[in-house]
Amino acid sequence: MDPLPSLKLKLSVVIAAAVGVTVVVFWAGTHLGLWPSVSGVVAGSIALVVVWFLSRGMTSPLREMMAATEAMARGDFSSRVRASSRDEVGILAVSFNAMAAELAETDRIRRDLVANVSHELRTPIAALQVVLENLIDGVEAPDPETFRTMLDQVERLGRLVRQLLDLSRLESGAVPLDRGDFAVEPMLERAIRESRLNAPEVDMTVQVDPSGLRIDADQERIHQVVANLVENAVRHSPRGGVIAVSARSYGGGVAIEVADDGPGIPESDTPRVFDRFYRADPARSSRDGGAGLGLAIARGIVDLHGGEIRPERREPHGCRMVVTIPGRSS
Repeated sequence: MDPLPSLKLKLSVVIAAAVGVTVVVFWAGTHLGLWPSVSGVVAGSIALVVVWFLSRGMTSPLREMMAATEAMARGDFSSRVRASSRDEVGILAVSFNAMAAELAETDRIRRDLVANVSHELRTPIAALQVVLENLIDGVEAPDPETFRTMLDQVERLGRLVRQLLDLSRLESGAVPLDRGDFAVEPMLERAIRESRLNAPEVDMTVQVDPSGLRIDADQERIHQVVANLVENAVRHSPRGGVIAVSARSYGGGVAIEVADDGPGIPESDTPRVFDRFYRADPARSSRDGGAGLGLAIARGIVDLHGGEIRPERREPHGCRMVVTIPGRSS
């Protein structure tokens, strides 16, 4: 009865079939000379068999859901149920399969997150442990260079923890926006000044059109987006490279671009560029201390503003990250 579009219609068919079978069997038994009581028992028994047979197909998805939920309770999210019927039970089965797929993806992300965080934390902790053991055993003298190395690892740990907290708050929607009207150019200049401290070998430029362009957004959060994009561009720019930061009016809002002349993002990796812990160049990112969270945080902040962030190719080589922030709707 899968083609029938309603559970009520299916129940009506089952009841009609049971009544019809009962009447036909009772009538046949009477004409064969059976006692009415015997004909009634035979007719009722056959009707029950018919009802059981027809209802079994109607309720099989529910039984499959029960087995699947028991498997999910044990941590197995791979079970799916048959969703061939068109009635309410079929719709429920489709929704159940979608929920199971989402839970499976969430569980996969959780496992990957635990594995990636463990890896990122293990590296600086192991480095600190080695240095401390050498100091305690007298292998190394407590000179300023050793303490500077330890401080670098502690700062790396602190940076990772802050990024994880920011990402967690963004994904849970626990980050309120303190929106206000502010000038774009001073914010971009501040982000550039901060980045120049860690990248004196890379040239950075700022261009805003029109001059005095303003935006209605959370200034600190947009500054965080630009800082993360510039930091990512610095990490992949060659020595002597140029990072161009620009902003322009865009459909009632503002479009901000951060362009570099590095190797760019491979087209096959573009869909994953905003994933947590994604690295287009694992060796370089690991060496420079990037955890692969900056772009994920930037996307979360842009999403909160109702905007869009996307990578584009830059000719002849390089990458351009484009952020569009719409104006506040009246």
